[in-house]
Amino acid sequence: MKEEVIKLLITEADKARKYAYAPYSNFLVGAALVVPSGRIFTGCNVENSSYGLTNCAERTAVFKAISEGQRHIDAIAIVGGPLAGEMEYAYPCGACRQVLAEFLPESGDIDIIVAKSLEDYKKFKLSELLPKSFSL
Repeated sequence: MKEEVIKLLITEADKARKYAYAPYSNFLVGAALVVPSGRIFTGCNVENSSYGLTNCAERTAVFKAISEGQRHIDAIAIVGGPLAGEMEYAYPCGACRQVLAEFLPESGDIDIIVAKSLEDYKKFKLSELLPKSFSL
């Protein structure tokens, strides 16, 4: 994945983070994914007082992409941190990893970028973070 695409995804994820609704955890997360056409979809975490109804930033972005006709994801960047404090590496939870695995690109794997900033990020393949995912 090209460096400029990684930086763009991190920038867009950080913008989405600002819309997070996280009054319970005060941990704001943003995600930005890119599909094969180059289109970018963003999402933020949306908490609920019934914690099980909370939706992660990653799944928000995926569901937006799927609801607009996309079926494959090339890469996703995730940024997160407390309302007041330093950014942290925000890794996708198990549910988000499994949802991402449903929409693999033709290359067979999705790039996952977890970032604190444009200069401080880590890149993984989904298969590294979710080996032996459930699939049909």
